[in-house]
This record gives sequence, structure tokens and C-alpha cells, in this order.
Amino acid sequence: MTVNTSIRSVLALTAAAALTLAGCGGDSAAGGDPDRNADATEVNLVISSNAAQGGKNTAEADWIVNYVIPTFTQRMAAEGVTANVTFEPSGVDDEQYKTKLSLDMRSGAGADIVTLDGIWVGEFAQAGYIRPLTDVAGTGVDAWDGWSQIPEAVQQLGVFEGKRYGVPFGTDARVLFYNKKLFAQAGLTTEWQPRGWQDILDAAERLKTLPGVDPLQINAGTAMGEATTMQGVLPLLAGTGEPLHAEGKWLGDSAALRDVLGFYQRVYGGGLGDPQLQQEAKGRDKSFQEFAEHKIGILLESDYLWSSVIEPTEGSTPMADRDEAVGFAKIPARQPGAGLNGQDFVSMSGGGARTVNPNTDYPQQAWRLLEFMNSAEAVEALMGEARARVTQREDVNAKILAGDPLLSFISAEVLPITAYRPGLAEYPQVSQALQEATAAVLTGTSPEEAAQAYQAALERALGGADDIRAN
Repeated sequence: MTVNTSIRSVLALTAAAALTLAGCGGDSAAGGDPDRNADATEVNLVISSNAAQGGKNTAEADWIVNYVIPTFTQRMAAEGVTANVTFEPSGVDDEQYKTKLSLDMRSGAGADIVTLDGIWVGEFAQAGYIRPLTDVAGTGVDAWDGWSQIPEAVQQLGVFEGKRYGVPFGTDARVLFYNKKLFAQAGLTTEWQPRGWQDILDAAERLKTLPGVDPLQINAGTAMGEATTMQGVLPLLAGTGEPLHAEGKWLGDSAALRDVLGFYQRVYGGGLGDPQLQQEAKGRDKSFQEFAEHKIGILLESDYLWSSVIEPTEGSTPMADRDEAVGFAKIPARQPGAGLNGQDFVSMSGGGARTVNPNTDYPQQAWRLLEFMNSAEAVEALMGEARARVTQREDVNAKILAGDPLLSFISAEVLPITAYRPGLAEYPQVSQALQEATAAVLTGTSPEEAAQAYQAALERALGGADDIRAN
């Protein structure tokens, strides 16, 4: 069993700290018959999420309370079943929520429908807190028609070791944003789609001729935190064709990693980006500001930049001419065909997943509730009048994102080729080591030396080299 430090420390506490929730049995229920209580005429179900009305993720909480519960209850009543469905809100720090879930599920309790960050799925699976959906609710899970509307790549949010543990809800993606006005001034095409890393560097060299402009910003260093890993290292690594974790091993000092660090060296050692910006505590926010002010030519970021940061009227750093000035392109592999799965283009995504607690007394009814929560009508209801964002379902995206060029582009062209972080307990330490490797390159260390230091940090974190591979 692989459990991270926060979970290990909490689980050392008395199990009495865990809360026993309605609808879930004790340890005896875990791993039981998927058809138990399938014919019950009255069921008790609890939905858990890190959301609270009037607080954190309030739109999700409102949707569960005002739409999901009453609508599902009515539908079950039409079949002669009394469904007593309640919502357990949280609205706390993610690590606090994660710790509470681990306590509940370890003690054989917890809500029937549990919401997880996608990066926790593998960790919870390894700990035995969650099980494949077919083990919990039976083979009927695979017959759900909703799977056909969730791209195979997006399904990986809820997959561990090839088995579905949860249904994804919501996601995002990384692309290259570029300033069309600056491109035009530099004599570059404003309909840009690089085909390899060299195309990016060539465009940056042209942009370098513009005074007061940083040609290219790729998140780097430790001050950027996880943004460095998700908006820098991992998309580039995906472009080499090497996953960060495969066959039970983490990628160590390798040709692929040295290629990634070499790209950073060409950017920040070659005057194509501002290394100081990457080392400032508020460097990411400053990069947003500079991009909105037409001072950065190319920026690798998530759709968050488009929809929440530089959104012209309500963004945190509004860009009045966003729709005219900002272009977007897929992230190319190092060279055509060199990406993961032989892809020409790559991306990285985040998101969450909902699963059926193995401890539930009502696995069939809980699965039906989870199906409903991920139906097209329910997902559309969640979107409501809120600002458009990418959902897990292609049919919903085609309908609600039609008026947004970036989000519809992501749904149609980027999600089918995206990848996700390994959902394992060791990942935060691996991510930190990757950030440190890029920080070293920023300050003049060679890619080879930085990769060696990364290998050493990885060995310290993992207790040796047995779980490390080189390509």
C-alpha cells in the first residue's frame, strides 16, 4: 500500500475520528455483492464534495442541492422507490478534505458518492479506499451510454491501472497562447500552429526583435510551484513521448528529461524569455499582466488564462482586445510523431472524478445516482448561466461552448490528445524535484547536471532507485 504522509499521519489517529454517514455500512459492506439491496424500496444516499452553498465551489453545491437531489428523488419515486438523498458539504482546504475522506473510507464509512481530485485516484486505489466501479456496482457500469460522450483521454481522470474507478467531471487543457498583433509586427503569420519545438523557438527569435517584448514564457522554477510542472515540464515531456510514470516506475535522469531541460536552456539562456520573472513570488500573476499588456509574445497556459484572467469584462486581468489580439495553438511534440502515443500534438489536463464508495449499502442505486449526475441534462444544468467552461461530455461541450472559440477548440481538438498527472502519493515530491531541476537551469546549470540532481532528489524521495527508470 502506498499512502502519502498526510494520510499516514491522520490514519495513525483513532478511527473514532471518522464520521459514519447515512447510507454506508461498515467494513463488512466493502467488497460485497454489487446487487445487495438492489430491490430496496427505500434507500439512503449521501453525496460528498468539497463544496458548500455560499462558500467554496458554491455553484456545484447549489446544483447538488437544488437540482440533482430533487430531480433524482422524483425519478426514483416514479419507479416506486423512496430515495432519501442528502448532501454533505465541506468547503475546506483540499488537503483537509482529502484527509477527512481517507479517515471515513478507511473506517468503512463515508458518503455513497465521493468526489475526488483526479490526482488522488491512484493513491486512494492503492490504499484500498476505492475500487473499480465494476467491482462495486457490477458489469452494468460498462454499458452506460455516457462513456461514449467522454473522450478516452478524459476518462483517464478516473482510471488507474487500466480500470475505471470514477467518472470524470469537468476538465481543462493547456495550449500555446500568442499575441497576433505582436506576431504581425514581427512578420509572423497570425494563424500560427507550430509543428515542433524548433518552430516555437524560431517564432520567439523573430519576436525578440520587438522592443519591450518577452518573446516566450514557459513556467519554470520553484516559485511557480505546480504551475511549473503542469504548464511547463509535463507538456514538454509529453512531447518527447515519455510518460512521467509508466510500468510502475518514475522517469529519472534520461534523454527525454534532458531534452526538456535543454528546451528551457534555449529559452532562458538564449534571451527568449525572462528568467527573473520565473523566480518571483508573484511571477505567474505578473506574466498574466504582461501578456494582457502585449508584452509577452507566446505563453503556455491553461484555458484558465482565457476564461478567467484576460476575459475582457470580468477577468482578473482583463484584456479589452482579447478576442482580436489573442490566438491559440496546440502544443507540438518535439517533432511530428514524437509525442505520447505517437502524437503530433500534446497537452496536459486536470480535473476531478466522482466514484461510488465501496462501503455503500446501495451500490446499484448509488451508481444510478452517479450516472444521473453525469448525464447530459445534469451537466447542462450545472453549467446554467455561469461562464462557459469545458465539461467532460462532448455533446454538452458542442452545445454550450459553440460561442467560445478557445473552449470549443479545446473540446474538439485538444481533449482527445491530452494526458493527466500520475495520481500517486509520490507525485508531489516528484513534481517538486522537477521544479528544482528547471530552477537550476534558469540559474545557469547545464541540463545534464540538472537532470543528475533531479535523479538524486528522486532517489531520496523514493528511498532508492528501484522505482526509477531511464529511457
